[in-house]
Amino acid sequence: MQRSREADPSAVKAAVALAPGKRVGYAVYFSRAAIPSGDGPRYHHIGIYGYRRDALERFVKLRQGVLERRERLEQLRALEAGMRIAVRLIDRVPLEVTTPADLRRAKRLMRG
Repeated sequence: MQRSREADPSAVKAAVALAPGKRVGYAVYFSRAAIPSGDGPRYHHIGIYGYRRDALERFVKLRQGVLERRERLEQLRALEAGMRIAVRLIDRVPLEVTTPADLRRAKRLMRG
C-alpha cells in the first residue's frame, strides 16, 4: 500500500492471513483505518467479488452487523456472519474511482 493512502479513509485496507511466501489467503478484517498496526506490509483492498450461489443467497439475507455500520464496509457483514473471504495479492493497484478527485484524475487520463 502506498504510504500516502494509509491514513486515507477512502482507501479501504485489508488485514490478511497469509502464509510466508504465499499470495493467496483469507481476509481477517477490513477497515478505513491503517491496519494492522506495527511493522510489516499493509494491503489496499480492491473489491472484486465472486460468489458461489449459496453464499450470495445467504449474504443478501444477512442484516448489517455492528462492524459494518461502524466502518461502512459491507464485506464486514460476511465476516461477522462467519463467512470467509479469500484474497489474492496483486502487483499494482488499478485505477480506482471512489472520490470526486479520483473521478477528475480518471477523466484526465481518458482524455490522454
